[in-house]
Amino acid sequence: MLDSSISQADGLRLLAAPNAARVIAMASHGDQQDELPLLWSLCTAIFESGYSVAVLDATTTESAENPGLANLMDDSHWYGNVLADQMPWSVIPSAHGLDILTEAGLDSDDALQQLGKLFPRYGVLVIYAPTEALVSLLPDSGLEPLLAVSSMQRSLVSAYQALKRLLLDANLKPTIASIMPFPVRSNNVDLSQTMSQRLRECAMTYLGYKLDAQSVPAHLSDESPSDEISLLSTRLLENAKSLYRDTMGSPREPDTHHVHNKLLGSH
Repeated sequence: MLDSSISQADGLRLLAAPNAARVIAMASHGDQQDELPLLWSLCTAIFESGYSVAVLDATTTESAENPGLANLMDDSHWYGNVLADQMPWSVIPSAHGLDILTEAGLDSDDALQQLGKLFPRYGVLVIYAPTEALVSLLPDSGLEPLLAVSSMQRSLVSAYQALKRLLLDANLKPTIASIMPFPVRSNNVDLSQTMSQRLRECAMTYLGYKLDAQSVPAHLSDESPSDEISLLSTRLLENAKSLYRDTMGSPREPDTHHVHNKLLGSH
């Protein structure tokens, strides 16, 4: 496992808070210039709805200098005396940690429960990961990953490829967000709608799948969420996966021995 100091593990104690979480996912398909502002705006909207948010960012790998999910999984001794509401919105590097869960051979429900036990005091976990990671980790989970498509041609192509993999390889039916350029101009809106329509047509023609895309404006992360962003966040929360809750309302020791054994056997 990664070498991390006790102080780093202690610093990660703040990443927990009082109830098991709802889980939503967002697929990254190589269009981070548009995906990330949307993600941050959604986190702001979710937080303003009264939920603390942890983003498990699987586009970033944990390291000794930037510890994250894998370190939490390895340092289970830090449980107990966790502080609530200290960091209501946190971004946790998670590429290696999600790989560990995948390699452990857990089914999607068990993998999500492992994550819930690591973050018992957060209201919402947002798994932001490459499409391949979501397909490997969460097949048949019932999650409806957010899939963003912008007005760029390359975004349309990669979004379609991601849609195909999610549907056919993991039985995951994405929520589609069509991003309108910001500031909004009439020609940009037309272009965005055209891209959304083309994605719709490709999905129906080649996949036999009828998708519904919600238009949202591109939005800076430090601004108040637009009505469209708030509506999208509400939709995602309604379709979120709820994790089991501790009936006593207190954090439980995570059952990570199986994961650790698989990790040790793979290195």
